[in-house]
Amino acid sequence: MSRAELDAIEARLLEESMRADYKDVGIRLRKGNYQHDMAEGIASFQLELRFPDVKDLIERLYSKEKADDQQFVRKIQTILKKMENNNVVRILPKKKPWELQRYALSSFKFIDVDKKPVVLGTAEEIDRARNLLGSAPDTQQSPAASRHLGTNALLLTSTIAVAYIVVLWSLLQPIIQPIAFIPAFCIAVACSVMLGKLRGNSGKIG
Repeated sequence: MSRAELDAIEARLLEESMRADYKDVGIRLRKGNYQHDMAEGIASFQLELRFPDVKDLIERLYSKEKADDQQFVRKIQTILKKMENNNVVRILPKKKPWELQRYALSSFKFIDVDKKPVVLGTAEEIDRARNLLGSAPDTQQSPAASRHLGTNALLLTSTIAVAYIVVLWSLLQPIIQPIAFIPAFCIAVACSVMLGKLRGNSGKIG
C-alpha cells in the first residue's frame, strides 16, 4: 500500500466511507457486472488512500488500451454517474479544472436492489487503511499552518504580556486610573481566551 497525500476533504470522505454501515442502493451490484467492477475498483484504490478517476479505474480493471478508448470511457462514465445518483459513489472536487473527476465510495458495504449484501473490503483491509490514514502526512498539521499558528500565538502572548504589565503598573499607582486599567485588563482577558482557542485548534489539526 502507498501513503497518498490527502487534503482535509479527502481524509474526511475516506474516514466516512470506512465507518459507514450497510447502505441500501437502488442498483444491482452483482459480481461480474460493470457496476460491481467499478465499486470494487474504487474500493481497491481507497484502501491505498487514493481516489481514482475514470481512466485510473479502467486501466486497473481492464487495460491501458481500454483507458484510451474514448467510447469505452464514456460508457464507464455513464455507469459511474448512475452509481453516483444511487449514492454508491461520490464525486470529489477537482483540484485543477482540467483534471478528470475522481470518485470515492460512500461505504464499503451495500445492500443492492436484489437485497444482496455486497462487501468491498475486509475488516482487516479497512483497519490497515485506517491506520495509514491516521499517519498520512496531510492529515497532520502542515508546516505553513504550523508557522501561521505559531506567529499568531506569539503575537497574542506578547499582547497579553504588555497588557498585564499595564494592569500591574496601574495597580501599583497611589490612585488606580480606570482609563488605563480597564482597557488593559479587557485586552489581557480577550487575548488569553483567543490564545486558548488557538491552542485548541492547533491540537485538533495536529
